[in-house]
Amino acid sequence: MKKNLSVVMALCISFASAAQAVDKYIKEKDVRRIIQTLSADNMMGRPAMQPGRIEKATVFIEKEFKKIGLKPLPGLKSFRQGFQKEQMSLSQADVTIDGEKIKPENLVLLSEKTEINITKGLVIQLLTLDKTAPNKDQYFFDKAFSLVRDTSSAIVLVAPEFQNNFHEFKGYLTRRFKSGKKSTKVFVLGKSSASSYSIIAKQTVTTIQMNNVAGMLEGKTRPNEFVVFSGHYDHIGIQRPVNGDSIANGADDDASGTTAVIELARHFKKTNDNNRSIIFVAFTAEEIGGYGSQYFSKQLDADKVIAMFNIEMIGKPSKWGKDNAFITGFERSDFGTILQKNVKGTAFQFQPDPYPEQDLFYRSDNATLARLGVPAHSISTDQIDSDKLYHSVDDEFGSMDIDNITRAIKAIALGAKSIVDGTDTPTRIDKAGVR
Repeated sequence: MKKNLSVVMALCISFASAAQAVDKYIKEKDVRRIIQTLSADNMMGRPAMQPGRIEKATVFIEKEFKKIGLKPLPGLKSFRQGFQKEQMSLSQADVTIDGEKIKPENLVLLSEKTEINITKGLVIQLLTLDKTAPNKDQYFFDKAFSLVRDTSSAIVLVAPEFQNNFHEFKGYLTRRFKSGKKSTKVFVLGKSSASSYSIIAKQTVTTIQMNNVAGMLEGKTRPNEFVVFSGHYDHIGIQRPVNGDSIANGADDDASGTTAVIELARHFKKTNDNNRSIIFVAFTAEEIGGYGSQYFSKQLDADKVIAMFNIEMIGKPSKWGKDNAFITGFERSDFGTILQKNVKGTAFQFQPDPYPEQDLFYRSDNATLARLGVPAHSISTDQIDSDKLYHSVDDEFGSMDIDNITRAIKAIALGAKSIVDGTDTPTRIDKAGVR
């Protein structure tokens, strides 16, 4: 009995000490400063495909990592984990269907050929509204991006009901990277049939430099086991003006997550009790296909990554209010159960994803490592089914709840403690069950 009591007392002391540390090292003033800087207009919306516009954010995160005292990843001389992608840009497009020339704004052409001249051989596909679908917008994007991933050559005729969705879709794909696909796919808005067509186009190829920003704290007793804290620092850049504002600041998406990564780095550097090595990484190019996390995943042995805490949009209270966050793919490992155990005794709750229809597990950088078996999950507080600021010019610092962000960061730090110190090891994700 005395031995059991001693264990309980030791656990209570450890919990109290950890709780005191998060309050001591994670400060609202630091959270406010970082997210306000990252989401400022002079960051130009942090577009990954425009190096000149995202560079200022890259430099800022580097400086924060250096001030905290992180080290570059093994083999790197700086916090930049650089890679290059070849960008395809459409320089000419003349598309005619049944004698009608298609307006450029109603056209998306996907091909990796520099010169295209097609008058036959394409499959005609329809993308029409399913009135039974619970969410029209999500239905369109699920179908459209499924067709993008498909390797067949086709003309996709998009129903006019999807006009707004189509233009957002076009924005994603106006600039894109080479992937090795040999097919040609043309999306056309407003047509319902095509008995004849002519597609004449030219494209240019430009090499784009991209940079993840990554630093680490070496583990004291298990240096070859890694825990990853991540968020993406890119956003969607300059958009069509709305009431004179054209900068999509991306305060919630995902300056809030990047802020969390920086503050968690500060916290764990100060506590100095990580038995496992910790990697802190701000990914680029999440918004255009997760290229940053894909590159990152190829630079390390996934079997040595114990867990990934991917933090995505914690700028506003969850559907349950403050002191709550949800975990995508909660049921795929016991990651969430461990976090919830570690915050027991506080007001905070880590909940399963309440928006399964949104497919959020696959819509952030965690999915890349989850496909390799890592217990990789995104943590969020966003009410994604009703968030009217998402991917808009109004996702600004002024819309952020700094208290909510601070509470979430503290809870993540507390929830991660037993994983970082080596006491707990989350179960692996079944790779076969991740598409």
